[in-house]
Amino acid sequence: MSLETPPTDTDSLDRRKLRWQRRLEAVRNWLNVLKADRMGQIGLTILAVFFFIGVFARPIEISVGPVWATVQPFSLAPYEPGARVAGTGLQGPSWDHPLGTTHLGRDVLSQLLVATRVTLIVGVVAAFMAVFIGANVGIISAYYGGWVDDLLMRITDVVYGVPFLPFAIALVFIIGASLVNVIFAIVLILWRGTARVVRSQVLSHKQRPYVESARAIGASDFRIMYVQIMPNVLPLISLYAAFAVAWAVIAEASLSFLGLGPPGMISWGEMIYDVRSAGALREAWWWVFPPGIAIMLFVMSVFFIGRSLEKVVNPELRHSE
Repeated sequence: MSLETPPTDTDSLDRRKLRWQRRLEAVRNWLNVLKADRMGQIGLTILAVFFFIGVFARPIEISVGPVWATVQPFSLAPYEPGARVAGTGLQGPSWDHPLGTTHLGRDVLSQLLVATRVTLIVGVVAAFMAVFIGANVGIISAYYGGWVDDLLMRITDVVYGVPFLPFAIALVFIIGASLVNVIFAIVLILWRGTARVVRSQVLSHKQRPYVESARAIGASDFRIMYVQIMPNVLPLISLYAAFAVAWAVIAEASLSFLGLGPPGMISWGEMIYDVRSAGALREAWWWVFPPGIAIMLFVMSVFFIGRSLEKVVNPELRHSE
């Protein structure tokens, strides 16, 4: 005969309230760290500017059959990025074109602003998918152990042996250049780091009293993994999500620079590829530097935010400064 008392509705509500309190506490903890971290604030500000530009660079139109609607009616980009707006190409910066024009007479500033949206899509979607896969592989592998752990970790080891950029280049070259294929190629490799660190973190949590208590009251494996353990490793997952955004953006820029970017979509890497293709690398500095600086600022901002998150995951870093 079991001596345990079945959980009541009140107990369930208390546990739910406690979980939400822990999550809110984690958010407050990160905000407190951010208040004291100047680099994190700079990173967040730069990223917010890029998000603003990405959303409002061009009007967003959604059409379903004969019905269409403009979600974002105005445009930050002064010209259509693919339209010829100057009589002659390769014009230097002027009042009409602050960043000059391309060899085809297109406005560089408009291309730079519109390219931000592609970067955001690739960075956010690829990072979310990579971290989603990596976190699930890590938590399932650590929680079940045994042959499940062996199988998933050997797969992870194999993926670790694959060079990131050469694999992405070869895969996109074979399956074709498109936005979906570029994201797919990035995700296939990027999940491995998250899987490894989440596994090690979950291994330290699975034997703790709160997990044992959940098992004792009959909680399912799914509930223990995703309701009890997952919130405790969420700061670590957030940290790797930030880094994944940066790596995804670098990978997309590299693929686009090699001519394997999404066709028909202007990205920062695609702009540098166009400069090189036009043979204007040494003369059209106004066309070369803006996308390169934009990539650098975006990646730098994400790493600054990641550095701030790292202090939440590892409090000793806060005391060492």
